[in-house]
Amino acid sequence: MSDSSNVIEYMADLGRNARRAARVVAAASAGTKNRALLAMAEALEAARPTLAEENRKDLEAGEANGLDAAMLDRLALKPATIDGMIEGLRQVAALPDPCGAITDMNFRPSGIQVGKMRVPLGVVGIIYESRPNVTIDAASLCLKSGNAAILRGGSEAIHSNRAIAACLKKGLAEAGLPETAVQVVETTDRAAVGELIAMPEYVDVIVPRGGKGLIERISRDARVPVIKHLDGICHVFIDAKADLDKAFNIALNAKTHRYGVCNAMETLLVDQTVAAEILPRLADAYAEKGVELRGCERTRALIEAQTATEEDWATEYLAPVLAIRVVDGLDEAMDHIAQYSSQHTEAIVTEDYTRARRFLHEVDSSSVMVNASTRFADGFEYGLGAEIGISTDKIHARGPVGLEGLTSQKWIVLGDGHIRN
Repeated sequence: MSDSSNVIEYMADLGRNARRAARVVAAASAGTKNRALLAMAEALEAARPTLAEENRKDLEAGEANGLDAAMLDRLALKPATIDGMIEGLRQVAALPDPCGAITDMNFRPSGIQVGKMRVPLGVVGIIYESRPNVTIDAASLCLKSGNAAILRGGSEAIHSNRAIAACLKKGLAEAGLPETAVQVVETTDRAAVGELIAMPEYVDVIVPRGGKGLIERISRDARVPVIKHLDGICHVFIDAKADLDKAFNIALNAKTHRYGVCNAMETLLVDQTVAAEILPRLADAYAEKGVELRGCERTRALIEAQTATEEDWATEYLAPVLAIRVVDGLDEAMDHIAQYSSQHTEAIVTEDYTRARRFLHEVDSSSVMVNASTRFADGFEYGLGAEIGISTDKIHARGPVGLEGLTSQKWIVLGDGHIRN
Protein backbone atom coordinates (compact mmCIF):
# COMPACT_ATOMS: atom_id res chain seq x y z
CA MET A 1 0.00 0.00 0.00
CA SER A 2 2.84 2.39 -0.84
CA ASP A 3 0.87 4.50 -3.32
CA SER A 4 -0.19 7.70 -1.50
CA SER A 5 -3.69 7.70 -2.98
CA ASN A 6 -4.22 4.17 -1.66
CA VAL A 7 -3.12 5.24 1.82
CA ILE A 8 -5.47 8.22 1.77
CA GLU A 9 -8.37 6.04 0.71
CA TYR A 10 -7.49 3.35 3.25
CA MET A 11 -7.32 5.81 6.15
CA ALA A 12 -10.56 7.48 5.09
CA ASP A 13 -12.23 4.05 5.15
CA LEU A 14 -10.92 3.46 8.67
CA GLY A 15 -12.24 6.86 9.68
CA ARG A 16 -15.71 6.29 8.24
CA ASN A 17 -15.92 2.86 9.86
CA ALA A 18 -14.80 4.26 13.22
CA ARG A 19 -17.34 7.10 13.08
CA ARG A 20 -20.18 4.65 12.47
CA ALA A 21 -18.94 2.26 15.15
CA ALA A 22 -18.56 5.09 17.68
CA ARG A 23 -22.34 5.61 17.79
CA VAL A 24 -22.89 1.92 18.55
CA VAL A 25 -20.21 1.75 21.23
CA ALA A 26 -21.43 4.98 22.86
CA ALA A 27 -24.88 3.42 23.25
CA ALA A 28 -23.57 0.05 24.49
CA SER A 29 -24.21 -0.97 28.08
CA ALA A 30 -21.42 -1.49 30.57
CA GLY A 31 -22.24 -5.21 30.51
CA THR A 32 -21.81 -5.43 26.76
CA LYS A 33 -18.47 -3.62 26.85
CA ASN A 34 -17.27 -5.80 29.70
CA ARG A 35 -18.25 -8.96 27.80
CA ALA A 36 -16.16 -7.74 24.87
CA LEU A 37 -13.16 -7.05 27.10
CA LEU A 38 -13.34 -10.45 28.79
CA ALA A 39 -13.79 -12.18 25.42
CA MET A 40 -10.68 -10.35 24.18
CA ALA A 41 -8.78 -11.71 27.18
CA GLU A 42 -9.91 -15.25 26.33
CA ALA A 43 -8.93 -14.75 22.70
CA LEU A 44 -5.44 -13.63 23.73
CA GLU A 45 -5.08 -16.67 25.98
CA ALA A 46 -6.04 -18.99 23.12
CA ALA A 47 -3.74 -17.19 20.68
CA ARG A 48 -0.52 -17.41 22.70
CA PRO A 49 1.28 -19.61 20.11
CA THR A 50 0.24 -17.30 17.27
CA LEU A 51 1.26 -14.20 19.22
CA ALA A 52 4.68 -15.72 19.95
CA GLU A 53 5.20 -16.67 16.30
CA GLU A 54 4.18 -13.27 14.92
CA ASN A 55 6.25 -11.49 17.54
CA ARG A 56 9.26 -13.62 16.55
CA LYS A 57 8.95 -12.21 13.02
CA ASP A 58 9.09 -8.66 14.40
CA LEU A 59 12.06 -9.45 16.62
CA GLU A 60 14.00 -11.05 13.77
CA ALA A 61 13.26 -8.09 11.50
CA GLY A 62 14.26 -5.72 14.31
CA GLU A 63 17.59 -7.44 14.80
CA ALA A 64 18.22 -7.38 11.05
CA ASN A 65 17.41 -3.64 11.00
CA GLY A 66 19.80 -2.91 13.85
CA LEU A 67 17.36 -2.15 16.68
CA ASP A 68 19.22 -1.84 19.98
CA ALA A 69 18.71 -4.20 22.92
CA ALA A 70 16.41 -1.82 24.80
CA MET A 71 14.12 -1.43 21.79
CA LEU A 72 14.04 -5.18 21.20
CA ASP A 73 13.16 -5.70 24.85
CA ARG A 74 10.20 -3.31 24.54
CA LEU A 75 9.14 -5.10 21.37
CA ALA A 76 9.18 -8.60 22.87
CA LEU A 77 5.89 -10.29 23.78
CA LYS A 78 7.21 -12.48 26.58
CA PRO A 79 4.82 -14.87 28.39
CA ALA A 80 4.74 -12.44 31.31
CA THR A 81 3.90 -9.60 28.91
CA ILE A 82 0.95 -11.53 27.53
CA ASP A 83 -0.10 -12.34 31.11
CA GLY A 84 -0.09 -8.62 31.81
CA MET A 85 -2.16 -7.86 28.70
CA ILE A 86 -4.79 -10.41 29.71
CA GLU A 87 -4.88 -9.16 33.30
CA GLY A 88 -5.11 -5.58 32.03
CA LEU A 89 -8.25 -6.38 30.05
CA ARG A 90 -9.83 -8.01 33.09
CA GLN A 91 -8.91 -5.08 35.31
CA VAL A 92 -10.44 -2.55 32.93
CA ALA A 93 -13.59 -4.69 32.73
CA ALA A 94 -13.82 -4.46 36.53
CA LEU A 95 -13.58 -0.66 36.58
CA PRO A 96 -16.72 1.48 36.94
CA ASP A 97 -18.13 2.67 33.61
CA PRO A 98 -17.92 6.47 33.49
CA CYS A 99 -20.41 6.83 30.63
CA GLY A 100 -23.85 8.14 31.48
CA ALA A 101 -22.95 9.26 35.00
CA ILE A 102 -25.02 12.32 35.92
CA THR A 103 -23.71 14.89 38.37
CA ASP A 104 -24.48 18.37 39.70
CA MET A 105 -28.24 18.13 39.20
CA ASN A 106 -30.06 21.10 40.68
CA PHE A 107 -33.38 22.92 40.33
CA ARG A 108 -33.40 26.34 38.77
CA PRO A 109 -35.91 29.05 39.73
CA SER A 110 -37.78 28.30 36.50
CA GLY A 111 -38.48 24.78 37.72
CA ILE A 112 -36.18 22.95 35.30
CA GLN A 113 -33.43 20.62 36.54
CA VAL A 114 -29.95 21.20 35.14
CA GLY A 115 -26.95 18.88 35.40
CA LYS A 116 -24.13 17.20 33.53
CA MET A 117 -23.78 13.77 31.95
CA ARG A 118 -20.44 12.11 31.20
CA VAL A 119 -20.16 11.02 27.55
CA PRO A 120 -17.48 9.51 25.24
CA LEU A 121 -15.24 11.72 23.12
CA GLY A 122 -16.13 9.74 19.97
CA VAL A 123 -13.23 8.44 17.88
CA VAL A 124 -9.78 8.35 19.46
CA GLY A 125 -6.67 7.97 17.32
CA ILE A 126 -3.63 6.61 19.17
CA ILE A 127 -0.13 6.68 17.68
CA TYR A 128 2.60 4.78 19.52
CA GLU A 129 5.96 3.09 19.08
CA SER A 130 7.46 -0.36 19.63
CA ARG A 131 5.49 -1.78 22.58
CA PRO A 132 2.74 -4.02 21.14
CA ASN A 133 1.11 -4.35 24.57
CA VAL A 134 0.06 -0.69 24.22
CA THR A 135 -2.43 -1.96 21.63
CA ILE A 136 -4.31 -3.72 24.42
CA ASP A 137 -4.08 -0.80 26.87
CA ALA A 138 -5.41 1.61 24.26
CA ALA A 139 -8.15 -0.65 22.97
CA SER A 140 -9.46 -1.55 26.42
CA LEU A 141 -9.57 2.00 27.75
CA CYS A 142 -11.17 3.40 24.61
CA LEU A 143 -13.81 0.68 24.50
CA LYS A 144 -14.71 0.88 28.21
CA SER A 145 -15.06 4.67 27.94
CA GLY A 146 -17.47 4.24 25.01
CA ASN A 147 -15.12 5.39 22.24
CA ALA A 148 -14.14 3.87 18.92
CA ALA A 149 -10.36 3.66 18.39
CA ILE A 150 -7.94 3.77 15.48
CA LEU A 151 -4.57 2.44 16.63
CA ARG A 152 -1.36 3.07 14.72
CA GLY A 153 1.54 1.16 16.26
CA GLY A 154 5.16 1.26 15.16
CA SER A 155 6.11 -0.48 11.93
CA GLU A 156 8.59 -2.61 13.88
CA ALA A 157 5.63 -4.30 15.67
CA ILE A 158 3.35 -4.79 12.66
CA HIS A 159 3.09 -8.60 12.84
CA SER A 160 2.47 -8.56 16.59
CA ASN A 161 -0.16 -5.84 16.31
CA ARG A 162 -1.99 -7.65 13.52
CA ALA A 163 -2.16 -10.79 15.68
CA ILE A 164 -3.45 -8.77 18.62
CA ALA A 165 -5.98 -7.05 16.36
CA ALA A 166 -7.45 -10.43 15.42
CA CYS A 167 -8.06 -11.15 19.12
CA LEU A 168 -9.70 -7.74 19.57
CA LYS A 169 -12.03 -8.35 16.65
CA LYS A 170 -13.00 -11.74 18.04
CA GLY A 171 -13.87 -10.22 21.41
CA LEU A 172 -15.96 -7.45 19.86
CA ALA A 173 -17.85 -9.91 17.66
CA GLU A 174 -18.65 -12.20 20.60
CA ALA A 175 -20.20 -9.26 22.45
CA GLY A 176 -22.22 -8.19 19.41
CA LEU A 177 -20.25 -4.99 18.87
CA PRO A 178 -18.91 -3.89 15.46
CA GLU A 179 -15.41 -5.16 14.75
CA THR A 180 -14.59 -1.66 13.51
CA ALA A 181 -14.95 -0.28 17.05
CA VAL A 182 -11.20 -0.95 17.42
CA GLN A 183 -9.14 -0.82 14.22
CA VAL A 184 -5.40 -1.37 14.01
CA VAL A 185 -3.77 0.38 11.06
CA GLU A 186 -2.26 -2.43 9.02
CA THR A 187 -0.05 -0.40 6.70
CA THR A 188 3.48 0.56 7.71
CA ASP A 189 3.46 3.54 5.32
CA ARG A 190 4.33 6.64 7.33
CA ALA A 191 1.81 8.62 5.29
CA ALA A 192 -0.89 6.89 7.35
CA VAL A 193 0.09 8.94 10.41
CA GLY A 194 -0.22 12.17 8.45
CA GLU A 195 -3.71 11.19 7.33
CA LEU A 196 -4.85 10.05 10.77
CA ILE A 197 -3.97 13.37 12.41
CA ALA A 198 -5.66 15.37 9.65
CA MET A 199 -9.17 13.83 9.62
CA PRO A 200 -11.26 15.98 11.99
CA GLU A 201 -14.40 14.78 10.22
CA TYR A 202 -13.68 11.26 11.50
CA VAL A 203 -11.30 11.60 14.48
CA ASP A 204 -12.10 13.60 17.62
CA VAL A 205 -8.79 13.42 19.49
CA ILE A 206 -5.25 12.11 18.96
CA VAL A 207 -3.10 10.60 21.72
CA PRO A 208 0.58 10.17 20.76
CA ARG A 209 2.76 7.86 22.87
CA GLY A 210 6.44 7.76 22.05
CA GLY A 211 9.58 9.81 21.81
CA LYS A 212 9.76 13.59 21.84
CA GLY A 213 10.30 13.73 18.07
CA LEU A 214 7.08 11.86 17.36
CA ILE A 215 5.04 13.97 19.77
CA GLU A 216 6.49 17.24 18.46
CA ARG A 217 5.58 16.24 14.91
CA ILE A 218 2.03 15.24 15.88
CA SER A 219 1.51 18.45 17.88
CA ARG A 220 2.80 20.57 15.01
CA ASP A 221 0.91 18.96 12.14
CA ALA A 222 -2.34 17.69 13.66
CA ARG A 223 -5.68 19.18 12.61
CA VAL A 224 -7.30 17.21 15.43
CA PRO A 225 -6.99 18.07 19.17
CA VAL A 226 -4.01 16.30 20.80
CA ILE A 227 -3.65 14.99 24.36
CA LYS A 228 0.10 14.79 25.04
CA HIS A 229 3.21 15.61 26.98
CA LEU A 230 6.58 16.35 25.41
CA ASP A 231 9.09 16.05 28.28
CA GLY A 232 9.18 14.69 31.79
CA ILE A 233 11.62 17.10 33.45
CA CYS A 234 10.61 16.18 37.01
CA HIS A 235 12.00 17.76 40.18
CA VAL A 236 12.35 16.75 43.82
CA PHE A 237 13.00 19.55 46.32
CA ILE A 238 14.49 18.64 49.72
CA ASP A 239 13.34 21.42 52.02
CA ALA A 240 15.16 22.72 55.10
CA LYS A 241 12.43 21.14 57.25
CA ALA A 242 12.65 17.72 55.56
CA ASP A 243 12.99 14.43 57.39
CA LEU A 244 16.33 13.50 55.83
CA ASP A 245 15.74 9.75 55.99
CA LYS A 246 12.53 10.24 54.01
CA ALA A 247 14.37 12.60 51.67
CA PHE A 248 17.14 10.06 51.06
CA ASN A 249 14.70 7.27 50.17
CA ILE A 250 12.50 9.48 47.99
CA ALA A 251 15.38 11.06 46.05
CA LEU A 252 16.99 7.66 45.47
CA ASN A 253 13.75 6.00 44.34
CA ALA A 254 12.66 8.90 42.14
CA LYS A 255 15.87 8.65 40.13
CA THR A 256 16.90 4.99 40.20
CA HIS A 257 13.66 2.95 40.32
CA ARG A 258 13.57 3.18 36.50
CA TYR A 259 15.54 5.53 34.30
CA GLY A 260 13.78 5.58 30.94
CA VAL A 261 10.37 6.74 32.14
CA CYS A 262 8.72 10.14 32.04
CA ASN A 263 8.10 10.34 35.81
CA ALA A 264 11.72 9.76 36.86
CA MET A 265 13.40 12.68 38.64
CA GLU A 266 15.82 14.56 36.39
CA THR A 267 16.78 17.45 38.71
CA LEU A 268 17.28 17.37 42.48
CA LEU A 269 16.96 20.66 44.36
CA VAL A 270 18.34 20.82 47.91
CA ASP A 271 17.98 23.60 50.48
CA GLN A 272 21.41 24.96 51.37
CA THR A 273 20.81 24.41 55.12
CA VAL A 274 20.65 20.61 54.74
CA ALA A 275 22.78 20.12 51.62
CA ALA A 276 26.01 19.31 53.49
CA GLU A 277 24.23 16.57 55.46
CA ILE A 278 22.14 14.89 52.75
CA LEU A 279 24.13 15.28 49.52
CA PRO A 280 27.17 13.11 50.51
CA ARG A 281 24.80 10.29 51.56
CA LEU A 282 22.94 10.53 48.28
CA ALA A 283 26.12 10.82 46.22
CA ASP A 284 27.40 7.53 47.65
CA ALA A 285 24.08 5.81 46.91
CA TYR A 286 23.95 7.20 43.37
CA ALA A 287 27.54 6.07 42.78
CA GLU A 288 26.58 2.51 43.73
CA LYS A 289 23.80 2.68 41.13
CA GLY A 290 26.10 4.10 38.47
CA VAL A 291 24.35 7.49 38.25
CA GLU A 292 26.38 10.33 36.75
CA LEU A 293 25.96 13.56 38.74
CA ARG A 294 26.06 17.08 37.30
CA GLY A 295 25.93 19.87 39.86
CA CYS A 296 25.98 23.59 40.41
CA GLU A 297 29.01 25.24 42.03
CA ARG A 298 27.66 24.79 45.57
CA THR A 299 26.86 21.14 44.87
CA ARG A 300 30.38 20.50 43.57
CA ALA A 301 31.83 22.02 46.77
CA LEU A 302 30.12 19.21 48.71
CA ILE A 303 30.31 16.17 46.42
CA GLU A 304 32.11 14.97 43.33
CA ALA A 305 30.09 15.92 40.24
CA GLN A 306 30.55 17.31 36.77
CA THR A 307 29.72 20.95 36.20
CA ALA A 308 26.05 21.40 35.36
CA THR A 309 25.33 23.61 32.36
CA GLU A 310 22.22 25.59 31.52
CA GLU A 311 21.24 22.78 29.18
CA ASP A 312 21.31 20.25 32.02
CA TRP A 313 18.51 22.04 33.87
CA ALA A 314 16.31 21.77 30.76
CA THR A 315 17.09 18.15 29.83
CA GLU A 316 15.03 14.98 30.24
CA TYR A 317 17.85 12.45 30.46
CA LEU A 318 15.84 9.19 30.56
CA ALA A 319 19.17 7.75 31.70
CA PRO A 320 21.32 7.35 34.85
CA VAL A 321 22.23 11.05 34.85
CA LEU A 322 21.06 13.56 37.49
CA ALA A 323 21.36 17.35 37.73
CA ILE A 324 21.65 18.75 41.28
CA ARG A 325 21.26 22.35 42.44
CA VAL A 326 21.60 23.80 45.95
CA VAL A 327 19.04 26.58 46.49
CA ASP A 328 18.30 29.24 49.10
CA GLY A 329 14.91 28.09 50.26
CA LEU A 330 11.46 27.29 48.92
CA ASP A 331 11.03 30.37 46.76
CA GLU A 332 14.24 29.78 44.83
CA ALA A 333 13.29 26.12 44.37
CA MET A 334 9.88 27.08 42.97
CA ASP A 335 11.48 29.73 40.74
CA HIS A 336 13.79 27.06 39.30
CA ILE A 337 10.85 24.71 38.72
CA ALA A 338 8.81 27.48 37.07
CA GLN A 339 11.70 28.19 34.67
CA TYR A 340 12.77 24.67 33.73
CA SER A 341 9.93 22.26 34.49
CA SER A 342 7.96 20.57 31.71
CA GLN A 343 4.93 20.68 34.07
CA HIS A 344 4.85 16.92 34.46
CA THR A 345 5.58 16.03 38.12
CA GLU A 346 7.27 17.81 41.04
CA ALA A 347 7.72 16.75 44.67
CA ILE A 348 8.69 18.46 47.92
CA VAL A 349 10.09 16.64 50.95
CA THR A 350 9.21 18.61 54.08
CA GLU A 351 7.66 18.29 57.53
CA ASP A 352 6.45 21.91 57.41
CA TYR A 353 2.72 22.02 56.65
CA THR A 354 2.73 25.65 55.48
CA ARG A 355 5.57 25.08 53.01
CA ALA A 356 3.93 21.89 51.74
CA ARG A 357 0.67 23.79 51.14
CA ARG A 358 2.50 26.58 49.31
CA PHE A 359 4.27 24.06 47.08
CA LEU A 360 0.99 22.30 46.25
CA HIS A 361 -0.74 25.60 45.54
CA GLU A 362 1.97 27.46 43.61
CA VAL A 363 3.77 24.78 41.55
CA ASP A 364 2.00 24.53 38.18
CA SER A 365 2.47 20.91 37.08
CA SER A 366 0.07 18.11 36.25
CA SER A 367 1.10 16.20 39.41
CA VAL A 368 2.44 17.87 42.57
CA MET A 369 3.48 15.72 45.54
CA VAL A 370 4.45 16.02 49.18
CA ASN A 371 6.79 13.44 50.71
CA ALA A 372 6.40 10.94 47.86
CA SER A 373 8.48 9.79 44.90
CA THR A 374 7.68 11.21 41.48
CA ARG A 375 7.46 7.59 40.28
CA PHE A 376 3.91 7.50 41.63
CA ALA A 377 2.72 9.74 38.75
CA ASP A 378 1.05 6.84 36.98
CA GLY A 379 -2.52 5.89 36.11
CA PHE A 380 -2.40 2.54 37.89
CA GLU A 381 -0.90 4.06 41.05
CA TYR A 382 -3.57 6.80 41.00
CA GLY A 383 -6.33 4.19 40.96
CA LEU A 384 -7.30 4.70 37.33
CA GLY A 385 -6.71 1.01 36.53
CA ALA A 386 -4.59 1.94 33.53
CA GLU A 387 -3.71 5.03 31.54
CA ILE A 388 -3.73 5.99 27.91
CA GLY A 389 -0.86 8.39 28.58
CA ILE A 390 0.15 11.47 30.58
CA SER A 391 -1.09 14.94 29.68
CA THR A 392 0.70 18.16 30.58
CA ASP A 393 -1.95 20.20 28.76
CA LYS A 394 -4.26 22.40 30.81
CA ILE A 395 -7.43 21.94 28.76
CA HIS A 396 -9.60 18.83 29.06
CA ALA A 397 -7.30 16.19 30.59
CA ARG A 398 -4.25 16.74 32.80
CA GLY A 399 -1.92 14.18 34.37
CA PRO A 400 -2.52 10.44 33.87
CA VAL A 401 -5.38 9.98 31.41
CA GLY A 402 -7.66 7.08 32.26
CA LEU A 403 -11.31 6.32 31.52
CA GLU A 404 -12.63 9.67 32.71
CA GLY A 405 -10.00 11.50 30.63
CA LEU A 406 -11.40 9.79 27.53
CA THR A 407 -14.83 11.24 28.21
CA SER A 408 -16.35 14.70 28.28
CA GLN A 409 -19.51 16.17 29.77
CA LYS A 410 -22.65 17.55 28.24
CA TRP A 411 -25.33 19.64 29.90
CA ILE A 412 -28.69 17.95 30.42
CA VAL A 413 -31.99 19.64 31.26
CA LEU A 414 -35.09 17.93 32.70
CA GLY A 415 -38.45 19.63 32.50
CA ASP A 416 -42.13 18.85 32.59
CA GLY A 417 -43.63 21.00 29.90
CA HIS A 418 -41.63 24.02 31.01
CA ILE A 419 -41.49 27.02 28.67
CA ARG A 420 -39.37 30.11 29.08
CA ASN A 421 -41.22 33.28 30.06
